[in-house]
Amino acid sequence: MGRYVARRLLQMIPVFIGATLLIFLMMYSLPGDPVRALWGEQSVDEAQIAAMKKDLGLDLPLWQQYWNYLIGLFQGDFGTQIASQRPVADVIADALPVTVRLALFAFTFTVLVGITLGVIAGLWADTLLDRGMLIFTLLLISVPSFVLGYLAQFVFAFKLGWLTPTVRDSENFSELAMPAIVLASLSLAYVVRLTRTSIVENMRSDYIRTATAKGLPRRRVVGVHLLRNSMIPVVTFLGTDLGALLSGAVITEGIFNIQGVGNTVFQALIRREGSTVVGIVTLLVIIYLCASLIVDLLYAVLDPRIRYV
Repeated sequence: MGRYVARRLLQMIPVFIGATLLIFLMMYSLPGDPVRALWGEQSVDEAQIAAMKKDLGLDLPLWQQYWNYLIGLFQGDFGTQIASQRPVADVIADALPVTVRLALFAFTFTVLVGITLGVIAGLWADTLLDRGMLIFTLLLISVPSFVLGYLAQFVFAFKLGWLTPTVRDSENFSELAMPAIVLASLSLAYVVRLTRTSIVENMRSDYIRTATAKGLPRRRVVGVHLLRNSMIPVVTFLGTDLGALLSGAVITEGIFNIQGVGNTVFQALIRREGSTVVGIVTLLVIIYLCASLIVDLLYAVLDPRIRYV
């Protein structure tokens, strides 16, 4: 197990460098000058712009800028925001907890509701309940998140008055309920379908027929044997989905006025704040890599036949 973890950690290095280099090159290849944009249409001294670029290191060749970014990253320095001159680490520290609360709320909702509905649909496959579940998940997959968000606002906030249309206090979980469910809707649909398909396939397996023939209670057959082996593809999806929820909150945070990572990335893209975007994406890449490693290690817990050497 230790050798496997060490190999996976070594494999993360080129993936991390490749991902950060790609987003770094994409951001700094965009047209326009973010330093000059600070003055808008006003005239400004070119010497002042050149001095500011030198202070930020933007006058260096692109490869050297990336190298300096990596060196600073290993020292905990994510760079400096151009407009506010704030460290990007401070910007992330302000926005990340909000998005983490939203993403964890959405993730918990996805796991509890998605797996439950998937198990129900799988145990009663080819029934009216199963067909209704498939139609419901297809509808969630087909409807864009911004449509679902505005629809939820219209129905539950403006018509019924059950919830607030926007989030005023990000620490209030009751206000985060509606945006979290909207954010989790697509993931919920996939989890229901994955769980349902895996349950149906494993119901036909020999070990399930053997456990049933031995007279084991149905609760034990389903809860221990069937569910445990059916969770491997679901855990694979959920491991990457946590990172997707963190990075995919741009639209949801915009609709519900949540000042999190998604809104910060959107504003940074408008202002062409490359350091902010690269810093946030770097953090998300680290989360993705760690989640992928944890998922691989969970395989051995779910299926004892899996061994790592």
